[in-house]
Amino acid sequence: MAEIKWPSAANRGLIGKSISRIDGPWKSSGRAKYTYDQGPAGMLYAKLVTSPYAHAKVTAIDTSRAERLPGVRAIHIFTAVGKEVNWEGHEVVGVAADTEELAEDAARLIRVEYDPQPYLVADTDAQHAGPGRFREMSPRKTGDPEQALQQADVTSEGTYGQPVITHCCHEAHGSVAEWKGDELYVWISTQNVSGLSNEYASALNIPATNVHVDCQVMGGGFGSKFAADSWGVAAAAMARKAGRPVKLMLDREVELLSAGCRPSLHAKIRVGAKRDGTLIAWDSESWGTAGMSGGGVPQLPYIIQVPNSGHRHTSIFTNIGPARAWRAPNHPQMCFLTMAALDDLAAKLNMDSLDFFLKNVGLTGERAGVYKQQMLMAADMIGWKQKWHSRGDKTPGHIKRGLGLSFHTWAGGGHMGYCRTTIHPDGSVEVATGSQDLGTGTRTVIGIVAAETLGLPLDAVRVEIGNNKYPPDGASGGSTTVGGVSSSTRTSATTALNELFAKAAPSLGTTADKLEAVGGQIRVIGDPSKSIPWKKACAKLGTTPIVAMGQRNFSLISSGVGGVQMAEVAVDIDTGIVRMEKMVAVQDCGLIIDMKTAMSQVYGACIMGTCYALYEEKIMDQQTGTCLNPNMEFYKLSGLDDIGDITVHMMTEDSYQDRGVIGLGEPPVISPGAAISNAVANAIGVRVPELPITPDRVLAALGKGGLV
Repeated sequence: MAEIKWPSAANRGLIGKSISRIDGPWKSSGRAKYTYDQGPAGMLYAKLVTSPYAHAKVTAIDTSRAERLPGVRAIHIFTAVGKEVNWEGHEVVGVAADTEELAEDAARLIRVEYDPQPYLVADTDAQHAGPGRFREMSPRKTGDPEQALQQADVTSEGTYGQPVITHCCHEAHGSVAEWKGDELYVWISTQNVSGLSNEYASALNIPATNVHVDCQVMGGGFGSKFAADSWGVAAAAMARKAGRPVKLMLDREVELLSAGCRPSLHAKIRVGAKRDGTLIAWDSESWGTAGMSGGGVPQLPYIIQVPNSGHRHTSIFTNIGPARAWRAPNHPQMCFLTMAALDDLAAKLNMDSLDFFLKNVGLTGERAGVYKQQMLMAADMIGWKQKWHSRGDKTPGHIKRGLGLSFHTWAGGGHMGYCRTTIHPDGSVEVATGSQDLGTGTRTVIGIVAAETLGLPLDAVRVEIGNNKYPPDGASGGSTTVGGVSSSTRTSATTALNELFAKAAPSLGTTADKLEAVGGQIRVIGDPSKSIPWKKACAKLGTTPIVAMGQRNFSLISSGVGGVQMAEVAVDIDTGIVRMEKMVAVQDCGLIIDMKTAMSQVYGACIMGTCYALYEEKIMDQQTGTCLNPNMEFYKLSGLDDIGDITVHMMTEDSYQDRGVIGLGEPPVISPGAAISNAVANAIGVRVPELPITPDRVLAALGKGGLV
C-alpha cells in the first residue's frame, strides 16, 4: 500500500517542478468572480457613515431624512448614541438602497452629532504620549550591555524608525449577503472561509450550520481579512431586514482608515564591537503604535543573539484605526532596526558589511550555517565583491550607487485542516477542502499533491476550495496554508488510493500492498508489465465512488527557515529619488511543491518590500487628527517602472527539502526594507533613518553630513 509520506526526490513527477497555476486562465480571462463581481437578483447597495473625528462621543443620530428617501430599504447602527468612536473612519451608520448612488445620497442625509474628545495620532516620541496613552513593557537584559559598550573599541548610536502602513488590499474588505429563508449565504473577501460561520451565527443568533460562506478568489488580504468584521455582519443584518441581498464593500478611504494597519516601530539603539568586528554590545529603547491596542512587543535585536544586550519598549495608544496582522507580523520592523544599526556599526569599523555580518553570523545560533551559505550565494549573484565600496559613492555625477544586505527568519508550518478525496467509477477525481486561495497558488498546490499521489496528470484532478460546505480548513495566516493543505491532501489521496488498490489487486493477481500508481496506471511494484489503466481500475468500483477523508497528520513545522536579500540602489543626490536597481533573494522554504508559485511568492514579497521601503506611509496630522493620504493618489505604491531586476534562488538541497513543507507568505517580505536602506546609506554615505526613504528624507540626510 502507498505510505502517507512525501515521495523521495527520485520518485516525484510533479512536486518541485515549475507548474503554471491551474486558475491562471480563469483569472486572466476575467471569468473569475471576486466578491465585488457578485450580483444576485434584487441586490441592494450599502454605504457607511463614518466618524470625521479621531476621538469623539456620539451624542445624536438622526436617520429620518434618509429613511424618507425613496429606494432606501434598511439602516444599521454600528455605534449607538453614548458610545465612542476612536479613529477617523470609525463606522457609525450603514444604509442600504436600490442603487449605489441612492445609498450615497442617503448616507449624506444622515445626521450624526459628536462630542469631540482628546486624541493622539502621532507616535514619534513616547515621552510626549501623555498619561494613560502608553504602556511600558518589562525590560529584557542579557549580560551587562552598559559595561560592554564602555569596553567596546568602536560604538555606534542612532535613532531609526518605520511608520504605520496599511494593507492597501486592491480588493477592499466587504461582502454580499443574501438570505434564503433562515439560511444566510455570504460571498466575502476573506482569508478564513471555514472559520466565519460562528462569527455570523453569534452576531445574528442563527445556527452556524445555516451560514454558507463562499470566497473563490480574493484581491489581497495580507493578514487583514480573518474576520467578517462589523461591516460584514451589518450587510447580513440589513439583508435580513430588507428581504433582499445587500452588497457592502468598503470604499478606498474607509479601507485605508479602518481596515487594518501594520504597527510602527522606532528605536534608539547603541551597539558596540571589538576592533576586529566582533559584536559585543547592544542596548535599545523602542516605541511604536498599533492604534488603540498599543502594539506588539518587539524582540530586539532581531535574530542575532548579542552577548550583552538590553531592550526596553513602550507601546503608545493612538487614535489611528486598528492594527491587523501584516505579512510577518513585527519581523520587518525588527529586521530593519537591527540590520540598520549593525550596518552603521560596520561602517564605523570601516568594514565591508558582508564581512561584518559573516564575522558575526555565529551569533544567529543554529541557523548560522544556513545564513553563511545564503550570504555567500547572494553575494555571488549580485557581484558584491566587485561592486562594494565604503560609504559614499565617490564616482563623478549625481547618480550614486550602493549595496546593502539583510537576512531574516520565520517559524513556518501547517495548520489543522481536513481534505476529502473522491475517486469516481469513471476515473474522475475531486479533492475538496474549505481552504482559500489568496492568490498564492493554493489550488495548484492541492492539485499537484493529489495528482502526484494518484499517479495522474494535474488536469485529471478537480480541486474544490473556497466554500465552507467542504471539509473545514484553517485560516490562511502565518504562512501555514501550504503546509496544512498539502498534508491533509496527501493523507486523503493516499487513503483513497489504497482503497482503489484493494479493488484492483485481484485482477492483477497480487495484494494491495504490492501496487503503485504511476503514469495513469495501477501496476505491480517492480513489474510494470503487470498493470491496468487508471480508468479500468476505477471501473471496478461499480456504482459506488471511493470517498476518503484526510487530516493533517504529520509535522511540517520548522523554525529554522532562513533567507538573505541584497539590494543595489541608485540615488539621485540632486533630487533625492531612490531607485531599486536590483535585488537578489536567496530563500529556504523546505519541500517545494510548485517551484513557479514559490518563486512568485518571493518576487511579490520583494516588490511589496520595495513599496514599504521607498513609498508607503500612513500620514497623520496631529493638529486635526485626520489622515492626509487615505487614497491611492497619495498613499504611494510602486509601479512597474519603480522595480528593478529581481533574481530569486530557492534552496533545494536535500537538507532543506527533507524537513517538509514550510510556508512562504511571510519570510521574503521581511528583509527588503533593511537591505534597501543599507544600500542607500552605502550610496550616499549617511543613513536615512526613517522608512520610507522618500526624496525629502534623502535630501535632509545629505544636508546633515552625507555625500556632497
